[in-house]
Amino acid sequence: MSRMIGTVSRGVRTPIIRSGDDIVEIVTSSVLEAAADDGFAIRDRDIIAMTEAIVARAQGNYATIEDIAADVKAKFGGETVGVIFPILSRNRFSICLKGMAMGAKKIVLMLSYPSDEVGNHLISLDALDEKGVNPYSDVLTLEKYRELFGYEKHRFTGVDYVEYYQSLIEESGAECEVVFANDPKAILSYTKNVLTCDIHTRARTKRILRAAGAEKVYGMDEILSSPVNGSGFNADYGLLGSNKATEEQVKLFPRDCQPVVDAIQKRIFEATGKNVEVMVYGDGAFKDPVGKIWELADPVVSPAYTAGLEGTPNELKLKYLADNEFAALSGDELKQAIMEKIHQKDDDLVGNMVSEGTTPRRLTDLIGSLCDLTSGSGDKGTPVVYIQGYFDNYTTD
Repeated sequence: MSRMIGTVSRGVRTPIIRSGDDIVEIVTSSVLEAAADDGFAIRDRDIIAMTEAIVARAQGNYATIEDIAADVKAKFGGETVGVIFPILSRNRFSICLKGMAMGAKKIVLMLSYPSDEVGNHLISLDALDEKGVNPYSDVLTLEKYRELFGYEKHRFTGVDYVEYYQSLIEESGAECEVVFANDPKAILSYTKNVLTCDIHTRARTKRILRAAGAEKVYGMDEILSSPVNGSGFNADYGLLGSNKATEEQVKLFPRDCQPVVDAIQKRIFEATGKNVEVMVYGDGAFKDPVGKIWELADPVVSPAYTAGLEGTPNELKLKYLADNEFAALSGDELKQAIMEKIHQKDDDLVGNMVSEGTTPRRLTDLIGSLCDLTSGSGDKGTPVVYIQGYFDNYTTD
């Protein structure tokens, strides 16, 4: 254990990336320049990660509200559409909602409550308890919601999302009716044509709706899953993972990312002789304990990564060993015993008590969260993250 530093995560600055730029060249050269500038050596099993945003921008993967409207109209016929379970976000959903409204005569907007899927609250659980409302069974009209809860604003954004989404729909030329429910079948009292906007529960929601008699059911992952009038698209995720680009345009989640990460890995090897891992990352998978918001509004943390990032951690819990198996040891004797235990550990520790308490998540989700926290979402200007020592352990020299 001669090396005293473990995992290091560095934000790497790049030029501002535009549509048509060579993302492989930009990321590769930025990492090599950063290593030379900061004086760190590129090592085997280092990790290069880039935000999904710069990959999508380089691809020119954009669409307009007119493109969204055309696809919604083609799928639902331009009549009444139930838009259910959207997240409460100006960045993630407002522009999508404009396009949906432009493609329909009427939108029945069904909001989950007390919060959306990722934890943005319309109202508190305490408020539900106080009013005697059961969110599992009660369906509220807009009038009843206002009577019970008034005009609540989001804790962090100061926006009344009910009012905001209703105005967006009406300003886009559609009639709007707002209801509140958590059972997807509730929408079928209003329309049999449903566009479900949940992210991680979408497959279950579609299944429930179809079994209950819905006639046309699509998810956001099926809107712009192919080009519309030459627009961008994402065959796997459609509008999921999109972000507001302008008031009339969204940037879609990047597509065809595997060739990008593989090419960067190859270029770094050619330049340094070192085999690094490479991934594209979006939102991290963590929760804010104060606002109760689960960060992951993208459909996945990482849409593409090199083979060495497959799997989950396989680690021993050092404090468990120190407190149990080696409780009688101390000093160098304890150190040597733990190092030997690490060298001898099984390739798969699932279910083994010595791994209890280690993080049971995929490597890409853990690393993506580290990257998201490193790069941030504001003006740091570091859309590439360089990680060293992530696969080190107590025995690494």
